[in-house]
Amino acid sequence: MPEIPLVPARWHFPAHPASVRRARHAVAESLPHALRPHLGDDLGLLTSELVTNAVRHGACREDEDLIELVLWPADGHYWLAVSDPGAGKPVLAHPHADSENGRGLLLVDHLATAWAVRPRPTRGTSVVAGLSFRRGG
Repeated sequence: MPEIPLVPARWHFPAHPASVRRARHAVAESLPHALRPHLGDDLGLLTSELVTNAVRHGACREDEDLIELVLWPADGHYWLAVSDPGAGKPVLAHPHADSENGRGLLLVDHLATAWAVRPRPTRGTSVVAGLSFRRGG
């Protein structure tokens, strides 16, 4: 009999800055205790950066537009998808040293084992990033 995979964890948050903290907490709480020392900090930072970008660049009105998070284990990684209804495609930038913004995807690129931007089937964009289970130990 095949092994039944875990059901992905899924959340929806309003497109509001307060959702960043709530999303980070939700993801941290759903990570198995044994993996928290190895993945918790990096997964928290990925969540913060991706949700912040979705709130700032991918949503219009906090009443209607939701940020969706999905977290699931597969192929030796924990995968995080952060989706928003925006039409824009996130792009990896290289800001000047004195810039105050624009480093979110640089952090994602540095931390994640792999990441990509994917269009959603109906409307919007998803950024998917994975962290290896073996990371940090």
